[in-house]
Amino acid sequence: MKKIYTIRNIHCADCARSLEEVISGLDKVKYASINFITEKFELEIEDIYFDETLTKIKKIIRDFSQNVEMFETVQQDCTTSSISDKIVFKLTNADDKDIDKLTSAIGRLKEVGGVEYESSKDELIISLKLNATSEVISKIKSLISTIYPEIKIKQKNSRKIGNKEHIKLYLWFVGLLLALPVIAAEIGALNLPLWGEVAFIVTSALCLGYSTYLTAIKMLFRLNINENLLVTISVLGAILVGEKIEGLMVIALYTLGKLLEAKAVNKSRRAIKDLMNISPDYAMVLRDGEEIKILPKLVGVGETIVVRAGEKVALDGEVVKGSCNVNTQSLTGEAEPVYISTGDAVMSGIVVLDGVLEIKVTKAYAESTTTKILNLIEEASGNKSKTETFISKFSKYYTLLVIVSAVLCATITGFVLGDWSTAIYRGLIFLVISCPCAFAISVPLSYFSGIGYASKRGILIKGSNFLDACSKAKLIAFDKTGTLTTGTFKLSKIKVCEDAYTEEEIIEIVATGEQNSNHPLAKSIVKLVKNKQLAKPENYKEIAGVGIEFELDGTEYFVGRDNEQTSETKVVVKKGNVLLGELYFEDEIKSSALDIGTSLSGIGVRTALVSGDKENVASKVARALNLGSVHAEMLPEDKYRWLEECKSRMAQNETLLYVGDGINDAPSLALADVGISMGINGSDASIEASDVVLVDDDPAKTIELIQISKRTKRIVVQNIIFAGVVKLACLVLGAIGIANMIVAVFADVGVTLLAILNSLRALRGKKVK
Repeated sequence: MKKIYTIRNIHCADCARSLEEVISGLDKVKYASINFITEKFELEIEDIYFDETLTKIKKIIRDFSQNVEMFETVQQDCTTSSISDKIVFKLTNADDKDIDKLTSAIGRLKEVGGVEYESSKDELIISLKLNATSEVISKIKSLISTIYPEIKIKQKNSRKIGNKEHIKLYLWFVGLLLALPVIAAEIGALNLPLWGEVAFIVTSALCLGYSTYLTAIKMLFRLNINENLLVTISVLGAILVGEKIEGLMVIALYTLGKLLEAKAVNKSRRAIKDLMNISPDYAMVLRDGEEIKILPKLVGVGETIVVRAGEKVALDGEVVKGSCNVNTQSLTGEAEPVYISTGDAVMSGIVVLDGVLEIKVTKAYAESTTTKILNLIEEASGNKSKTETFISKFSKYYTLLVIVSAVLCATITGFVLGDWSTAIYRGLIFLVISCPCAFAISVPLSYFSGIGYASKRGILIKGSNFLDACSKAKLIAFDKTGTLTTGTFKLSKIKVCEDAYTEEEIIEIVATGEQNSNHPLAKSIVKLVKNKQLAKPENYKEIAGVGIEFELDGTEYFVGRDNEQTSETKVVVKKGNVLLGELYFEDEIKSSALDIGTSLSGIGVRTALVSGDKENVASKVARALNLGSVHAEMLPEDKYRWLEECKSRMAQNETLLYVGDGINDAPSLALADVGISMGINGSDASIEASDVVLVDDDPAKTIELIQISKRTKRIVVQNIIFAGVVKLACLVLGAIGIANMIVAVFADVGVTLLAILNSLRALRGKKVK
């Protein structure tokens, strides 16, 4: 059985890895994965052992930290606010069938972040969002009583999640005050008896870091060594070798640093979530002439929703009444308002600026633009870059490496100096520096921040591995139609080759064959006869990159290209082997794509146009856009082979990007190091095969994509070098007796905090030359 949980209050990436390692080691657990950034916990357990194993897992999590909270994710979306409270209901006369329905119903409330039922205690645990009011409790009680009156409920005390952090901070201040007599005694300002000094030291140390010690002991019983144990050993060791003040200051600074680290991590998570706050909480749907406020997921395709000024469009659809200006910035990153009116298609997530729109829903909530965007971003954290994967593996062995180094340092120093007290102290400094959080937090946080900022600009990246690959882009190959051009073909002229046919009849024959095609040219042809009832073609056959064959009233027809070189797109119509006519179309170049070749060349990227169109047509577009090379009259398999050849000639640290929009582009998109598809006019196959989706179909966003990727990679490298150099320097200085434990604490939590703050720069846009 697979389930997804939300796991809160883990603020250390190495702690998340350590906890994941322990859970994965349980016998009946098939798979366990904790995503530190998104707080997502994926779990797969053998069905018959699920409840038993889940109980063990919850105990492990409680042993790991009393602050960590885990609950089943019922309402999954990236707009969920941070959790502030938990309320607990004791249920009587509840069966499994009732519970499934009940948790689902409560989970749909917008104030609810998650619902979990503990069958062993008959408790329903509901996590509330930060914006939840006291009224939500009445709503939940009313919901339970109305739908399931036979269930008896009793509300237990609410559990404030934040209280534990407040208690830890309060005890930290108390511990600091209790350390003052020890400091005074050490400098000779106060005369304390031995038992009094010991009492102050023990009490102060417990107040300053009780949770660290508890976690260390509990996890040690599970044969798991993490930073909590190493810090505990360091504090105890320092006090035993006579460095009492330093021992207390180490745990004081470590605990304070972890509290600040938690706030910094939460701020980072909130900043990323704010970028993705594009999905509205409700939709106003017209039913029987009345407006009803319901969840977007409950609106059906074909229903009409009403959107007023200041509101977000909840679902994709077509405007059936009204006109206004809309803000598409949350999807495309562009602040300039766009005017839409009756007949225009609209995407969910855009904001109506003025007027009122009535929109006929064309896609279900699960297929809407905002849902797809949020799902892509959520899934992005699972596709890790080589750097991120290396850091994750490195963190696993880093702690062990430091322990071995600490033992060696203490041993060598002891034999050289003959002073084992000093030797042990220097070895303890190594342990304090041991936590790899500066690497383990900052690297994935930088990548996810970069992905979050890119999504704000209308660039959806399916993983940090693809973002990383874009930073090494050396060649971008563009498809032409629908990618660099609008895909809206304008009929420039018709040449009738058979006197028995009129222009209208030829257009109707072509439209009949093309009416079910998604090709931009086909759509333009069908629009010419949109008010006519077209016959259904028989024996329809599509020949990729060539054209279509079909039968109409028993007669065979062919519609497709020919080999004549013209500056326009030419379509021929044949009845059997007889040429009936020729249609000439012009495809408009997207204004945003002008000079795209020059801009990409300016950041060191070569360009190419790879098109199935004629040489003359493709060359005309390439010249207009200043693209580097042109490869025309290429079938899908020709494009694929060309890309294979290009990849074989590229260096290992260079990547190839391909940009396309059609079904025929899917193989090339999958083959390229990074496939980039169009979000509006792109086919489902191309979007599925691609690694990056441009929401507004703007090919110029490829420039920004590369700039974001380079900036993010620079921040990642900065964090790795900074953390590595500082830690190594402190290790060396500690080994030779220059650096003390206070410096070691800075090398741990101080460096981590600075690295986190640096990672947040990836949330801001800045062009890279």
